[in-house]
Amino acid sequence: MIKILANDGIDNSAKELLEKAGINVITDKVTQDALAEFINRQQIAGLLVRSATTARKEFIDACPGLRFIGRGGVGIDNIDADYARSKGIHVFNTPAASSQAVAELVMSLFFAAARGVYDAGTHMPSDGHEQFEGLKRKYAKGIELRGKTLGIIGLGRIGQSLAAYATGCGMHVIFNDSNRRENAEISLGIPALPNDKVTIARTGFDELLRVSDFISLHVPKQPDGTAVIGSGEFERMKKGVIISNTARGGVINEAALVDALNSGKVRAACLDVFVGEPRPSAQLLAHPAVIATPHIGASTLEAQERIGAELAQRIFEIMQIAPPTP
Repeated sequence: MIKILANDGIDNSAKELLEKAGINVITDKVTQDALAEFINRQQIAGLLVRSATTARKEFIDACPGLRFIGRGGVGIDNIDADYARSKGIHVFNTPAASSQAVAELVMSLFFAAARGVYDAGTHMPSDGHEQFEGLKRKYAKGIELRGKTLGIIGLGRIGQSLAAYATGCGMHVIFNDSNRRENAEISLGIPALPNDKVTIARTGFDELLRVSDFISLHVPKQPDGTAVIGSGEFERMKKGVIISNTARGGVINEAALVDALNSGKVRAACLDVFVGEPRPSAQLLAHPAVIATPHIGASTLEAQERIGAELAQRIFEIMQIAPPTP
């Protein structure tokens, strides 16, 4: 029987589909240092990961029996993909399945930051009974998203989904993407509209920083591993900008971000990813202008079901197994 290890979990519907095809899906959580030994002892043919588990060169060398490594999510930063492929191991991910979920999280964070919802929700339970009027004054200077400029750095699938949501909310959307040299046409995804295509303007990186009221990052770190946004980039932004990172920890220099928050250059930072996960900076998390979520961008029931279905399909193709009939 073919065995695969879903070390960071897998949607139940996908697990059932794979098992119906005769594949043994193991969902035990194996620590990173014990992973290679477990895979070899159990004769695991394939490894499925999300963000927590890594598959680096040393691990790949230690697991000669692996036939594939799949990541449920966007990007494969936690896998030495080229090296694995050079060893004959299939490497794949699910880039489209989580786009809507991440885009919706970004919009929810922007709305919360613009109106102080996160901070108010923190203080109302403890202070609202005695300090209601004071809190009302504190949160009386919210801003609206409609009419504001959103700058998207990285217009992949998630960036396009975000652009659609923001356009629907009446925001002016611009983008910068090193892989795109022209304006982009995207679909708003509204079936009721006979023509739901809109054009999103490409602008230079410095111009995006200068004019954006909101900025959302959907890119990996620089090729040399450095941050895309550091102190120099913060200096070129509008005072009072709201910034979001749901891409990768380290895309924003966190020390520079804290400085920008303290100076008021950045009104609020909406963060779903962090340097040092799963132990992010306590100073960053405690900052009153930070809205933090624990890397849940793709964590909707619908997205996980889509991710699982896409993983299962790729496994059937690689292992040359016919999918079970409904």
